[in-house]
Amino acid sequence: MEKEPMPEEIMGPDKKKIEALEAKMKELGIHREDIKEKFIKASGRGGQKVNKTSSAVFVSHEKTGLSVKSGKHRSQHLNRFLALRSLVEKIEAKMTGKNDLETQQVEKIRKQKQKRKKRNQMNLKRRQVDKV
Repeated sequence: MEKEPMPEEIMGPDKKKIEALEAKMKELGIHREDIKEKFIKASGRGGQKVNKTSSAVFVSHEKTGLSVKSGKHRSQHLNRFLALRSLVEKIEAKMTGKNDLETQQVEKIRKQKQKRKKRNQMNLKRRQVDKV
């Protein structure tokens, strides 16, 4: 008879990934004591399970003031890992001075919106001039 996998084995990150994350934290000098975790109710897909359980994770690093919320999955364990990994990436980006991918995407969208707004204002001014 085969042993049934435990719930931790089904949902959640691999042990190797957890060890790699802990090694990266140690390398960057991030201590678990500096990280504050809060478990909150997630929103979105998942049905009644999501509405009843606190599966989303809000993680913040007290020294840098950076914070991350993760609630994509129904598993609290997996959300906790993803939030912690994202936080470590943000801290690393701040320490090295390089923008992480997410920050670059947000910056790109912000510039696009500024261009669009400027273009719309110019078109509005042209219409007003044409009416006169």
